[in-house]
Amino acid sequence: MATKVIMPKLSPTMEEGQISRWLKKEGDKVSMGEPLAEIDTDKATMEMQALGNGVLRKILINEGQSAPLGQLIAVIGEPDEDIASLLSEAPPALPQLEEQKETDEPPPAPDLKPPQPQVNGRQPQAAASDSGRMIVSPLAARMAAEAGIDLRSLQGSGPGGRIIKRDIEAVISKPAPAPAPSYVQHAGAAAYRDEPASQIRQTIAKRLVTSLGPVPHFFLTTEIEMDRAAEMRKGINALDPDLKISINDIIIKVAAAALVQHPQVNASFQEKIVRYYEQADIGVAVAIEDGLITPVVRAANQKSLSQIAAEVRELAERARSKRLKPEEYTGATFSISNLGMFGIDEFTAVINPPEGAILAVGAMSAKPVVRDNEIVIRQMMRVTMSCDHRVIDGATGAKFLQTFKKILENPLYLVV
Repeated sequence: MATKVIMPKLSPTMEEGQISRWLKKEGDKVSMGEPLAEIDTDKATMEMQALGNGVLRKILINEGQSAPLGQLIAVIGEPDEDIASLLSEAPPALPQLEEQKETDEPPPAPDLKPPQPQVNGRQPQAAASDSGRMIVSPLAARMAAEAGIDLRSLQGSGPGGRIIKRDIEAVISKPAPAPAPSYVQHAGAAAYRDEPASQIRQTIAKRLVTSLGPVPHFFLTTEIEMDRAAEMRKGINALDPDLKISINDIIIKVAAAALVQHPQVNASFQEKIVRYYEQADIGVAVAIEDGLITPVVRAANQKSLSQIAAEVRELAERARSKRLKPEEYTGATFSISNLGMFGIDEFTAVINPPEGAILAVGAMSAKPVVRDNEIVIRQMMRVTMSCDHRVIDGATGAKFLQTFKKILENPLYLVV
């Protein structure tokens, strides 16, 4: 019996998925549990596994196209099985470029009417036959996909205006021109261009709307002397350079230790209850190409600095390549966002619901300060904690920051 392949829910916040790559083609044998396709979700690229045995009879959603959760995207069945009734349930197919062989005479290509950007109110030229159908060779299509070239912007030099290999090579060999702005001219108005928001950017937008408005934020800022923490980091890395301990790793460890001492901050508001967490699961904000993702260091209070450093590096690397699993970027109890490496002295961060707080970390820099009635130079760093007032009161947040500051200024507390 034929098996429906539907767009699966691969992350808690996923509403639709985009087919990044089919790992099987029509006619290939498929076994249950075997990877079938790679799906771009709102946070990561994940493998979708086959839920049946047989042959991949029909692909209904092509690479680069999106589908909502639960939509039929392919059919697995026996080679001679009638799947017409299943195919009738599928939505109308989206247009796709038809690949053609490099021959002198181009065969007919399907009609293509994709939405095209306007430049100064005009459509850019695209390679098309006299009937308005785009013609492209398979080799050129693959080369364009790998190089990120929009075929609709090219005029083919092959027979009948077909886009062929040399057309793609000509574009690749030239420096990329500055993109022409897509705009309608208004007196005094700035030019602009519209680009589709990525899945990740759309999710960030939705989550922030549920944070800064509904969540009553308040902010607490303190300045911390970092000389001893910096000396400790330098000493550890001198003993074993492979550890590669960073200041941010120390901040994560210290925050986890402070959260254990102040469980009221390691909490979240859940409608009619306040939930208190037994472990400090620290979310670490990582900038990626499409936006921001927050991998989680689980039970950071129980881990050594070397464990935290190795885990953060590995999570950040997989975050940037969109290979995180949903359980690796959801469910933090407290988050840290560090913009110090970008030279930002101080900022406020938006809480990631349902967490009760997030710590914004600024740059560490040498400043003159007064110690024992003398002006001395110290490495200083400012941090600001955003608090959910439904969970954390001002005094509660202030006491947490006092503990955080005390441990960070005297990191030997971590070993006593």
